Amino acid sequence: MPQRTLLFVLFDGVQSLDVTGPMEVFAGAEKHTPGSYRIRTASLDGGPVRTSSGLTLVPDGALTAASDPHTLVVPGGAGTRAPDPRLIDWLRAHGPRARRLVSVCTGAILLAAAGLLDGRRATTHWAYCDKLARDHPAVTVEPDPIYVRDAEVATSAGVTSGIDLALALVEEDLDRDVALDIARHLVVFLRRPGNQAQFSAQLAAQTAQRAPLREVQQWITEHPAGDLTVESLAARARLSPRHFARAFREETGMTPGRYVDRVRLEHARRLLEDTADGIEEIARAGGYGTPEAMRRAFLRALGTSPAEYRRRFHPAPAR
Repeated sequence: MPQRTLLFVLFDGVQSLDVTGPMEVFAGAEKHTPGSYRIRTASLDGGPVRTSSGLTLVPDGALTAASDPHTLVVPGGAGTRAPDPRLIDWLRAHGPRARRLVSVCTGAILLAAAGLLDGRRATTHWAYCDKLARDHPAVTVEPDPIYVRDAEVATSAGVTSGIDLALALVEEDLDRDVALDIARHLVVFLRRPGNQAQFSAQLAAQTAQRAPLREVQQWITEHPAGDLTVESLAARARLSPRHFARAFREETGMTPGRYVDRVRLEHARRLLEDTADGIEEIARAGGYGTPEAMRRAFLRALGTSPAEYRRRFHPAPAR
């Protein structure tokens, strides 16, 4: 098995967890399977860098002296807002030489500035997706997924999603059992699927200001299989259906139907990932009624069926 060299790019204002999160995953893989990875860090001049949290990181050397890696990892952080032009020049020259390009959080902004995301799909932290799309129109920005793979380029969303992406890469490089052992050691999911939304339904929607609407939001979350028609929810909020639908959208940013759809999909996904319940049972528990209705909802939102979703992303049982 060939050893893969990973080079983490360091710079002042880097987010420390963007570096250490994925690094812990790859270091765990190296301990599990010696010879699988060689991990290096480098800054522009080889000097220490100060992270956005105040932690000082001492790199292994300078980027100018680094050999071309198998995987180049570019983290994000406050330092991406006004990056050193020399860093962008280095990425532009050396990025294409890596067999695999990876960014964590706003590291995608650095890759885009170097022209390495042109014509590709990418994501970044939700707060910077609009900026990435506006500043780099040649990049197809996908704001929802926690990470996006486009051939040899992989970009991830905010902070902890770098761990999810690193686990996915370890599973690809080695195997699922190695990734599972690392996930257990780090006490994280084996990996959240890349197309999982950056926000849960509750976080994606605004919290309603009025108590009756907040209570309805909570009730929907706790009873995805209940009667969630507008008429029923309006009665629970003691409002007319028309007034309820208008107020709900004004205060949460989405229609009641859209909110119900997201809650039900999220609930079904959790059951598929975390339980051995049958598809028919999950369809009932999620409020879909029939497996076919759930299948249509999954195909519409995720482009895959519930059975395929489980096959690809359900963690293997502990041995």
